[in-house]
Amino acid sequence: MKKLKQRWNITSNWQLTVIFIVFAITGSTSAKFAGPLTEFIGLTKDAGWYIYWPVRIVIIFPIYQVLLVFFGWLFGEYHFFWNFEKKMLRSMKLGFLLKN
Repeated sequence: MKKLKQRWNITSNWQLTVIFIVFAITGSTSAKFAGPLTEFIGLTKDAGWYIYWPVRIVIIFPIYQVLLVFFGWLFGEYHFFWNFEKKMLRSMKLGFLLKN
């Protein structure tokens, strides 16, 4: 945990705990939202796993990004998650989505 705290520039175990909680809530919530959205666009498991799951993952991705910053803000860690988000998008070559 010490290396992770250094890497993320975190000073306390409490802050690390809050960050882990935000990651957990964000992942669960985005996965939960993906189900109704796939149904809304008319995609069911009957389409085959090779279509259903890749489309569902593509749907989850932007939901996750938005919720990560939202829950980070809600738990008082907005700056950490906004910086995390920018770093992740740049590493995925999607930095053009950010305003500089």
